This record gives sequence, structure tokens and C-alpha cells, in this order.
Amino acid sequence: MSNYVYGRNSFFEALKKGRIIKAYVLNDKEIKNRNIPYQICDRKMLDRLCNSGNHQGFVGEVKEYKLSNVDEMIRDRNGLIIVLDGLEDVHNLGAIIRTAECAGADGVIYKSHNSVKVNDTVAKVASGALEYVKVAEVNNLVNTLKELKKKNYWIVGSDGSADKMYDELDYDMNTVLVIGSEGKGMSRLVKEECDFIVKLPMYGHITSLNASVAAGILIYNVISSRNRK
Repeated sequence: MSNYVYGRNSFFEALKKGRIIKAYVLNDKEIKNRNIPYQICDRKMLDRLCNSGNHQGFVGEVKEYKLSNVDEMIRDRNGLIIVLDGLEDVHNLGAIIRTAECAGADGVIYKSHNSVKVNDTVAKVASGALEYVKVAEVNNLVNTLKELKKKNYWIVGSDGSADKMYDELDYDMNTVLVIGSEGKGMSRLVKEECDFIVKLPMYGHITSLNASVAAGILIYNVISSRNRK
């Protein structure tokens, strides 16, 4: 990950977590009493620091973001872990992390190769959620899913060819939701590890949803299903 966060929400959440080393701001109205070094800058400099991202007047140089490990995400009952199989769009990753935090999910896992990774754009899209969500990077998703099964998790994948609708499953169990890549969906080996495969209904002419939108529907369906108990 780069050494900067930008955007108001991302900036102030990183500040709460003590990760900001130095602030770069348009003015010091909101940070002059925060006991951190800062520099007042013009927009051109802020644009340069965040590669012309939407900084909203706040850029922070930060300590390196520390990834978690899968074991930190494990719960005894009604766990919810999001696994991303080959996601490629940083905006989708950021949006999924934000949804995972809002829904109280226990963590997000993605693979270390051929996949999008946490960076400053992901942090901005996540709008501060990255400071609270456990994110793990693994070398082998299939092995990770096998290990989660040993720890009493059930693997639920999403695929348009599934027979079962997403809201027909009882999610009163430790659940891993697998979200496939934007273009190819789940890989064959990951799909084979799924205990259940569900689909979202499609009523229009387009046959697939944006990955982060699909993830949001599936995540909140799990929460809704459990709340009805």
C-alpha cells in the first residue's frame, strides 16, 4: 500500500487509529489541535500527493497498513467471512470492505496473485472502513477454504447457473461468502470447494451485477436471514 490516505472519511478514521504521521491540508481548522505535524498546501500539491484522487482537502502520510491473518477472523458461531476470488477492480474491493464493515463481517480474504490488493484508492473508496475490517492476503484460496471448513465454516459461492436462489438458504451457520472475479466468476477449483452455490435473480436484459453490488446483496441477506430467527 502507498504511504498516503486521502479523502475526509479515510483521513479522520486513520487519524483516530493513530496511523497518520503527517497531515497535508488546505487549512488547519479541523486539525490544529490534533497534536500531529501538518502542512498547509494548495490543491495542486494535494492532487500530486494522491495522484489526482478526490482528496477533499485532506491527505495523510500514514504508517504502513498491517494485514491480518485468517485465524483472527474465526468465530465459534455465526461467523461471516468474505472471500474474493480474483477480483480485479480496486473500486470493487474498497466498496466490499466498506459493506463488510457496515454489516459487521469478520473479515475479507483475497489471494496474493492475480488479484487486486489494498492500496490508497481502496482506502479512499472504503471511506474509513479499512481501519476496522480485518483483511488477509493468502497464497492459496483453495487451501484456505479447506482450513475454514475444518473450523466449522460452510462455503457459499455465487454463480448465475446455480439452482438455488440466494434467499433460499438458511445462513444460521458460520458462513464464508465467495465472490468471483468481475469477468470470469469463481475459478473451477474454488467452486468445487463450495458447500452451496446460490444465484441472484436477473429480470432485465443484462445477466450480471457489479461484483461489489452482488456482494452487498449477499452480505446483507445473510444478516437479514439471521435477524429473522
